[in-house]
Order: sequence, then structure tokens, then C-alpha cells
Amino acid sequence: MINEFPVVEIFSSLQGEGKNTGRKANFIRLGKCNLKCPWCDTLYNNFSIWTLDKILDSLDFSVKNVIVTGGEPTIHKNLNILVEALKIKKFNVWVETNGLLPIPDNVDFVAMSPKRIYMDLYKKTKNMLIDEVRVVVDDKDIFDFCEFIETRTKADEYYLSPCEIDGEMNIEETIQVLGNLNDRVNKKQDWRLSIQAHKILGMR
Repeated sequence: MINEFPVVEIFSSLQGEGKNTGRKANFIRLGKCNLKCPWCDTLYNNFSIWTLDKILDSLDFSVKNVIVTGGEPTIHKNLNILVEALKIKKFNVWVETNGLLPIPDNVDFVAMSPKRIYMDLYKKTKNMLIDEVRVVVDDKDIFDFCEFIETRTKADEYYLSPCEIDGEMNIEETIQVLGNLNDRVNKKQDWRLSIQAHKILGMR
């Protein structure tokens, strides 16, 4: 149905990543994904179907930011209906995406997290204008992938994030790659560190 969505969970917390770290937000986590990253920590197939009205009724209206995440939000063809409803309610709408599909035009902030293991898919995409890029350091070839992503995106901010597997983060490896990116003689972008602060603090 056009006004129904697969919802994993809805909750209010602090953003733990990227430029908006620390800002209060409602999180709408939608189900399903078009990728299968081996280190993914989201049970995106454990969802139930919610109506648009039920989603809106579940939000904290004292918090004016809404992060639509997943899974992968952009695989849902009625995502624009959800975004428009949130805008009517005067929310700032942020979308987190892997960047393989188009984003609704009226989104306020787009965070793209491209995945290195799917580099062949990103080679087929058009260049994207977004707000921030977040790359997870999940492989020794991540340096080359970051340079490739620089050629496919135009963003205000570029971030590296450690990969968490079985509760451990490869922070040392991440900051080494970060230093190498920023030490390039002819670098195109400055990269920054983004750690999932909400996990460190035991928050959702």
C-alpha cells in the first residue's frame, strides 16, 4: 500500500555519527536492504508494516529532527510520501543511504555510506551531490575506495568510520588510513574521523 512502510523500530536519541553527532533526533529505521554487508549490525529484515499515521503518532514532536535510516530507505518507492508528511509536520528530515538509488528532493540532509565490497555497483552510478560521506574501514583496500568515492560525489564533509565486528572496532587501522588520506600531496578532500559514539556510550 502507498501509505504503508516496513518499520524495524522508531525511537528518539542522539545522532552518534558524522557532522550532526550529538544532535537530538527521532530515528525511523525502515526494513529491507539492497545490499548484504557481512558486518551489518542492523536486523533490517525484522520489521512490521506500519501505516503513515502510526509512524507520525510514534514521533516525539519536541524533537524537530527525523533521521530516516535502514536497511536502505531509498528502495521504498513511497519514501517521498513519508518525507513529505514529515515536512508538513515541520520536521527537519535527514536520510541515511548507501547511495545507489535517488533521494527525494525535499530532504534537508543526506548522509551517504558507500560500501567498498560493492564498488562495481558504484561504478555504474551517477555523481551525487550530498551533505556528507561516511566510509566504513572494512578492508585493506579502503584507501583506493575512498579516492574513488571522491570522484563520484560532491559533499561538504567526508568521514572514515571504524568497522565493528563482534564488539571490537578497528580504530587504529582507521586512523592510519585517515592520516594517509590527509597526507596526500594532491588530495581532493579532507577526511575526518567519525566514531559511532552512541555505541561507545551504550545508547541506541
